[in-house]
Amino acid sequence: MKIVVTGATGFLGRHLVPALERAGHQVVSATRRPPAPGGQPETGCARWVEFDLERPHTVQAALAGADAAYYLVHHMDGRPGYAAREADSARLFAREAEAAAVKRIIYLGGMRPRRGTPSAHLESRLHTGVLLRQGRVPVFELRAGMIVGAGSQSWQIVRDLSARLPFMVLPRWLQAKSAPAALSDVLDALAHAAGLPVACAGVYGLPGPAALSGTEMLRQTSRLLGLAPVMLKVPFLSPKLSSLWLRLVTRADVSVARELVRGVAGDLEAGAPDFWSQMPGVFSPKPFRTAAAEALAADPRPFGTTGDLWEAMTLRLVGRSARAPA
Repeated sequence: MKIVVTGATGFLGRHLVPALERAGHQVVSATRRPPAPGGQPETGCARWVEFDLERPHTVQAALAGADAAYYLVHHMDGRPGYAAREADSARLFAREAEAAAVKRIIYLGGMRPRRGTPSAHLESRLHTGVLLRQGRVPVFELRAGMIVGAGSQSWQIVRDLSARLPFMVLPRWLQAKSAPAALSDVLDALAHAAGLPVACAGVYGLPGPAALSGTEMLRQTSRLLGLAPVMLKVPFLSPKLSSLWLRLVTRADVSVARELVRGVAGDLEAGAPDFWSQMPGVFSPKPFRTAAAEALAADPRPFGTTGDLWEAMTLRLVGRSARAPA
């Protein structure tokens, strides 16, 4: 099967491409800036194509002859109006996939709040799925919450907070629950969706086996690191305010971290049947502790000492350029 993976140099794309190649598929890695001939591609893929949703002719060329296409792109780059750009991109992709006679689209979407209105980020991810499904190409939309794996922005926030803060102030929104999933499980599900009958197309959830609060994720991760930070619950400090200090203590992209934090003000759910029942055999997603241990082992970079962290925070607060501890 010829498969196009968009966003091939992103967090998921660079893991998914090798998995699809091991399964025997002919994979095309599509990205805005494909490596130059003789370069060192992150995925090891043999074929790269330019794919820029702001240049429609590159979308047409990338999808030519494809049997399936993974839609793994987003526009959370700090610029205003990203939701409108994501909507325009989804419409374009659905239209060009139909024109290229692509047989299926596989899209990794996001969870939705159990109650209340979704954040701008979550609303955009959900709306992208709606727009893709409005096209004529069958869509497998797999909805995931936090993906626990090296390179995941949401996991990096948990990892860095757990490792770097000997004392944590826990605002009320950290009691909101979601079901984090292991990177390896999400990759297995995405790869499996390429081979399912088209009649199975639809919206599915990729929840981990347990719904955990942000506080519990921090606590379990700290234990894996051999740490026991003091944790104090407080009834204030909104997600918006919290996102402002994340830039001081984590290496996650600031604009992405801000949107992720705003999206966890309430419990999250897929609102769709679990995809795990579509997996071969009896599939059991990994618990958070196992997923977190795998993620920590896959990213052995030092965390920096507490002294390094406070020095970097001080320099940033007074407006000087400082590099966060690695």
